[in-house]
Amino acid sequence: MGHDWIAILDFGSQYSQLIARRVREQQVYCELLRYDTPAAKLAARQPRGIILSGGPASVFDPQAPQGDPALFDLDVPVLGICYGLQLMAHQLHGRVKPGQAREYGHALIEVVAAGSLFRGLPTRLPVWMSHGDQVEQMPAGFRVLAQTPTCPVAAMEHPGKRWVGLQFHPEVVHTPQGTDLLRRFLFDLCGCAGDWKMSRFIAEQTAAIRAQVGRDHVLCGLSGGVDSSVVAALLHQAIGRQLHCVFVDNGLLRHGEARQVEDTFGQAFGLDLQIARSGDLFLQRLHGVTDPEQKRKIIGRTFIDVFADAARKFGEVKYLAQGTLYPDVIESASPIGGPSATIKSHHNVGGLPLDMKFALIEPLRELFKDEVRVLGHELGLPDYIVHRQPFPGPGMAVRILGAVTPERVALVQQADLRVQEEVQSLPNYRDIWQAFAVLLPIQTVGVMGDERTYDHVIAIRAVQSLDGMTADWFKLPYETLERISSRIINEVRGINRVVFDISSKPPSTIEWE
Repeated sequence: MGHDWIAILDFGSQYSQLIARRVREQQVYCELLRYDTPAAKLAARQPRGIILSGGPASVFDPQAPQGDPALFDLDVPVLGICYGLQLMAHQLHGRVKPGQAREYGHALIEVVAAGSLFRGLPTRLPVWMSHGDQVEQMPAGFRVLAQTPTCPVAAMEHPGKRWVGLQFHPEVVHTPQGTDLLRRFLFDLCGCAGDWKMSRFIAEQTAAIRAQVGRDHVLCGLSGGVDSSVVAALLHQAIGRQLHCVFVDNGLLRHGEARQVEDTFGQAFGLDLQIARSGDLFLQRLHGVTDPEQKRKIIGRTFIDVFADAARKFGEVKYLAQGTLYPDVIESASPIGGPSATIKSHHNVGGLPLDMKFALIEPLRELFKDEVRVLGHELGLPDYIVHRQPFPGPGMAVRILGAVTPERVALVQQADLRVQEEVQSLPNYRDIWQAFAVLLPIQTVGVMGDERTYDHVIAIRAVQSLDGMTADWFKLPYETLERISSRIINEVRGINRVVFDISSKPPSTIEWE
């Protein structure tokens, strides 16, 4: 890795990933590492700077996470944020005291010395605080840069050593000048060049993939989603005909999706694409099953069977490509817990037959979702793929409550198509994380023409979210809801009622099953 990089040591803050994203927005590469990463290991990789994240612990807890004190011998700029500032003070023999008043939320700091961080900024700044303890006495060589009436050391600096600490969170939007402070750390103190661009990532990854793969072949499960599509496009650019893609059409996709994938990847990109049309098999195995968990298991097992069958047609293939992203692999599966410790398993094509042993290739491991979209654009993927909304692995089966039959799949696909067409015309369409139709397991009385009907009910679900972990229902305009309802009831035979789901996650989930 020839570019500048910043090491972020993760002490369990809910904002650790956000710090990483803010640094990367400045086109500086960074990695989130466990809080106890040894200084020697860091030194070997020569970071331009080190950021100590916040965290929920108190430096007084017997189990409080401690960084390697030798970090401060590396002659590298260090920025401590919140707990990171307290730890810095504590390890450098200053004094931290348990907070008398917990400061949580909006606060106004007064800048008493500009130092290297506050140069050119107003002397009073709104910031976001979240702490109990605070620094009572700074270590030798430090000076105060900012304070609040209840927090005498809201920011501090050791000018000779290029060590700085902030008692507030510069990475959150509630600290409007936070980006300026991070920029001063990255560029003025660490001397980063800010040249980590996606074009460079493509060049580096292409070289790395070629070196890893050599003359071997790679298998890629293409789902039509953003991650697998970008992996396929990147690998295709790197190794061309040594890449073989399998697209499992389980018959439970969105309307026209299988054809779209075939057109884009088979035709436009010229990938070696095997389409396993297996809708009948999936429906046959789902026959009569209504329990959501059972549906998921059956679909997962059937997917593996179909995928393995299709993969065998390519003969000897050594590698399996996966669209694993940075949040899935963040090294700090940290013993402190915290959100950075959650690692997903559902990305892995687990449970493949024993005769299919693959080495993994994960070219997106270093990227966040928004960076993957940028990469997709750079690789020439069309907008409708790069900005595709997340879609569950089991597809429409978990959007059909009750039994999954060909008729019910067709109903929900047709209803969903109208939802997609209407929401995509909204100016703020990209603010919607997911919008879709759900077929409910009930029928209701209606009147169509002069006849009484007893037909199905469709629920509309639309949410906004950053990562799918939490979500708010999206306030679709009444006119849009009206058009969706009118179109579904008039154009899709068998539906006579449309309802709108206004629950958030938690306590509800995004999908209904």
